Order: sequence, then C-alpha cells, then structure tokens
Amino acid sequence: MAALTLSRAGVKTVAAVIGGVVYVASVPTVLGAVGFTGAGITASSLAAKMMSSAAIANGGGIAAGSLVATLQSVGAAGLSLSTKIILGSLGSVLTFLSF
Repeated sequence: MAALTLSRAGVKTVAAVIGGVVYVASVPTVLGAVGFTGAGITASSLAAKMMSSAAIANGGGIAAGSLVATLQSVGAAGLSLSTKIILGSLGSVLTFLSF
C-alpha cells in the first residue's frame, strides 16, 4: 500500500481550506455564546450588557446599524452568503500565511 504524502504547499493548502471553514462556522457559535441568539438577546449575558449600554447612550433605543443591532441580526438570521465568502476567504488567507 502506497503512503499518501503531501508537499509543504499541499499541507498549507489543506490547512487554509480548514481555516476558512472554521472561521465561518465559529461566528454563530461565538455569537450564541455571548448571548446573540435566534430567540433574541439572552438575559444577563454580555449581549444584554452591550444592549443596555447602547440603549443608555442613545436615550433609550438601539440605533439601526449599530454594533449591537448588527450582531443581533447575525445571531438571529445567520450570515449572508457574501459575508460567508468574505470570512472564509479571510480565514483561508490568514491560516495559509500562518503556516
């Protein structure tokens, strides 16, 4: 049986693909962990504290397009295809360059 061998460039390429997948997959996980979920902002979470601070700063409301509003949108609806492509590409490039 022949052993499978990969060149250094081949290893970097495989790592880059895996890095891109990990970047895209980690965003919903991290957002959920800090409290931005599909059901809304989780009580007593970092997201709730961010929302409270933003509301106080804006006189009681959350401004459309603000960081909190954007993160909640992504937490509820997920990433758009274009954002997944950008994140995957960025993850791939950063992983490739780190090897």
